[in-house]
Amino acid sequence: MFAFSIPSPPPQWAQFQLGPFTVHTYALCILSGIIAASFITAYRLGRRGVDRGIVLDVVLWAVPLGIVCARFYHVFTHVGDYFYPGANLWNVFAIWDGGNALYGSLLGGAIGVYIACRRAGLRFWAFADALAPALLVAQSLGRFGNYFNHELFGLPTTLPWGLQIEATNPKFPAGMPPGTLFHPLFLYEIIWNLCGVALILLLERRFKLQWGRVLALYLIWYGLGRSWLEAIRIDPTSDGWLGIPANVWASFVAVAIGLTLFIVQTRRQPGAEPSPYLRPRPQVPDAERESPKPAAVEASSES
Repeated sequence: MFAFSIPSPPPQWAQFQLGPFTVHTYALCILSGIIAASFITAYRLGRRGVDRGIVLDVVLWAVPLGIVCARFYHVFTHVGDYFYPGANLWNVFAIWDGGNALYGSLLGGAIGVYIACRRAGLRFWAFADALAPALLVAQSLGRFGNYFNHELFGLPTTLPWGLQIEATNPKFPAGMPPGTLFHPLFLYEIIWNLCGVALILLLERRFKLQWGRVLALYLIWYGLGRSWLEAIRIDPTSDGWLGIPANVWASFVAVAIGLTLFIVQTRRQPGAEPSPYLRPRPQVPDAERESPKPAAVEASSES
């Protein structure tokens, strides 16, 4: 029955013991995405003359705020999963079980990036444009965590890449027969994101995009893809309005923001950014870069 399908990994692969600590594979996937995005962003900023160490300063602000906002966005768009009679409210903080909303992380991360860039004297748009394609890479790596957690799947399918989900899984749709295969939405998003990286880099180079327009392309591309994926998702989805899940609404908002940002910045800033920095950096004269002369030599020359 499963001759042509994608098997889910054994449940025990979702976590393992490292001495007294329980390591969750989902967390490792998220961490690998953060590391990859940091290196890519540092490389892209370095090509513009920015100190690559700034990325670490930004990470220290953006990642914690991104994680907190991602979790609370998920919890408050899945209220019924966490707040009901007899519910264990500590599950609200169990991020290792999955449930970290990308749109929440974008909101919290953007706040952290803005704060860090202001402190470092760096243009927010310059950093955001360098980060945009790296975000898609990070999200692709993070989606493997959904695979190990047996989540993020869509409507039933008979296609050869259908995903196997065990009938004992709490997320398995009620009323469906065991052995039903589902669309592997995590895989679709990985492919969509990586295609987006290639497209955005191509457009950035072809049209020399700056002033936040690379970020705008990211919002448009990701919002379009995510709105479709959420529309065919059947494992626990977000609460919604007018029968449309909250994540679909958020995707529409992302596309609208991206289009608005691209149009506004194209009109306001038709030229290139003068510098990634908000203020000119002090330049050290060439003469001062030479090794200082010994005091005795200076004294004798003055004499």
